[in-house]
Amino acid sequence: MSESSSQPVTTPVADAALMREVAELVVSSLNLETAAADIQPDDALYGDGLGLDSIDILEIALVVSKRYGLQLRADNEDNTAIFQSLRSLSEHIALQRTK
Repeated sequence: MSESSSQPVTTPVADAALMREVAELVVSSLNLETAAADIQPDDALYGDGLGLDSIDILEIALVVSKRYGLQLRADNEDNTAIFQSLRSLSEHIALQRTK
């Protein structure tokens, strides 16, 4: 048995380039005065953190859906986890994107 077969299988996670791209998408789509580079991967998007509200999250969902070819539905029970932070949103995109 080789050593590589004993390594756990990990799910794809967003790399720094994707997180930067998503941060830029958030800033540009919402016309935020915050620079994309200032958004930390684990800062909250909703409420405290960036201070986004439900309308902002809907706008991000629309832009992300169009840009990456994935479905983000308002009735998805995972939305709280998906939109928790830049990292969680980017990881969801990395796993679900079609483009």
